[in-house]
Amino acid sequence: MPPSERSRRSRAPVDVFRFRDYREFLAAFYAHSKSAGSSYRGFARAAGLGAPNYLKLVIDGKRNLSKEMAGRFAAACRLNAESTEYFELLVAFNQADNDAERNVLHERLSRFARFRSAQRLDVAQHEYHSSWFIPAIRELVSCLGFVDDPAWIAAQLEPAISEREATHALDVLERLGLLARDDDGRLAQATRAVTTGEQASGLHIRNYHAEVMQRAVRAMHELPPEERYVSALTLSASAATSAEVMRRVIAFRQELVALCDADPAPSRVIQLNLQLFPLTRTIAARPSTETAPRPRRRSKRA
Repeated sequence: MPPSERSRRSRAPVDVFRFRDYREFLAAFYAHSKSAGSSYRGFARAAGLGAPNYLKLVIDGKRNLSKEMAGRFAAACRLNAESTEYFELLVAFNQADNDAERNVLHERLSRFARFRSAQRLDVAQHEYHSSWFIPAIRELVSCLGFVDDPAWIAAQLEPAISEREATHALDVLERLGLLARDDDGRLAQATRAVTTGEQASGLHIRNYHAEVMQRAVRAMHELPPEERYVSALTLSASAATSAEVMRRVIAFRQELVALCDADPAPSRVIQLNLQLFPLTRTIAARPSTETAPRPRRRSKRA
């Protein structure tokens, strides 16, 4: 009997559905197998590989997997048909070249019931950030004068959404436990603040930020100046100063969250986008005979 067929008859010792990175799964599988006396050479034989260290190269990110090779790795990991399909999709997802491709593959991964069960937090975060108006409606609930009616909610947003979208948003927020009904049946926030974190970088978070940035562009063109503030600074700084700027931005962000949390009478939902990123590569200093630094002209604020 071929090794791949024998391996598929026994259950895989590590659940692949707990992983969002196939390299982490392979590392966990190898660690488990090593404790049972296996080796890189043994894995290579099971996968029909010529190089005994190929698994290590893949785990270390020095090699990618083709679809055909992913199938052979799945067999060596003793994955059944469903787990193999998931593993191959996970390989494609992790190796995708852009977010558009990742979004398509993530949607396919999320169809697996075992993925949704094992990755409840990721699925919940993805659902919460799937549309800009879902977090906005959660904040709208805390405003004085809020009306628990999807048609009213839909009309309050800028731009307005459909009643169906508002109904869906309320359903998502209640299912995720972010909105709850009190003893009188009124909607209320289950927790006061939900943020994406200081350095959030997941796919769904990037999608969300891209969407709210589009809302910022619309606001810049369509809202009167007194209702919006758009500004930009272009500066030069050392690595140490750049790190200090980022620290102050993070502290400012936390200060604003605390300020709004303490607001006793919110009446409007607002959106603040903060972006800080380099526009050039780090430039190495050149040897110089000058004894004093050249004066700098401060960058204009746009």
